[in-house]
Amino acid sequence: MVARGGGGFRGGRGGGGGGGRSGGRGGGRGFGRGDSGMKRGGGGGRRGGAPRGGGRGRGRGGGMKGGSKVVVEPHRHAGVFIAKGKEDALVTKNLVPGEAVYNEKRISVQNEDGTKVEYRVWNPFRSKLAAGILGGLDHIWIKPGSRVLYLGAASGTTVSHVSDLVGPEGMVYAVEFSHRSGRDLVNMAKKRTNVIPIIEDARHPAKYRMLVGMVDVIFSDVAQPDQVCVFCTFL
Repeated sequence: MVARGGGGFRGGRGGGGGGGRSGGRGGGRGFGRGDSGMKRGGGGGRRGGAPRGGGRGRGRGGGMKGGSKVVVEPHRHAGVFIAKGKEDALVTKNLVPGEAVYNEKRISVQNEDGTKVEYRVWNPFRSKLAAGILGGLDHIWIKPGSRVLYLGAASGTTVSHVSDLVGPEGMVYAVEFSHRSGRDLVNMAKKRTNVIPIIEDARHPAKYRMLVGMVDVIFSDVAQPDQVCVFCTFL
């Protein structure tokens, strides 16, 4: 599968680099801080030379640089893909085309039959699961059609990619205790019908067990020292 057109990538904000401040904030955390190529003084200063651009991202890591062609190949874990351009990136097929969740970059790929598929770049600096996949996890147990109980969903960054991964036939029960993060989680779930947000303390499953059906996988990312004990309550 090969993407047509120049660039190949859609940034969540400002397109991920380019001239001016508006282009410098692309793609969310982990895909900023590129080389602006600017030095103070001389004829190439802030007034006479190129404006600031591509230099101010939102976090760690280097971003993907879009080329004229991007090839998307299946990863060994079902539902996960690798986008190969000037730089490789982990991606998932966007369940809601045209919508970004955390200003992540998106890739539009045209199939041989002329239809287009959109993928979302999965930032390993913002997702433990993505980092684990890139680190060589043998099994993630989450696949298309799976029903997942996700403990410690936060604002839904990783949950949104799990939603892509399990697809419309799967389901993600996302549990988050913080009401502030829970608001973002609920807003994300409004457009993703396979995500059920649950604003409750994951350590007390009796309070939300009536909302959760039988699941295939439990993923725990609870910021508590007794996280293992919390996980074991479901076994």
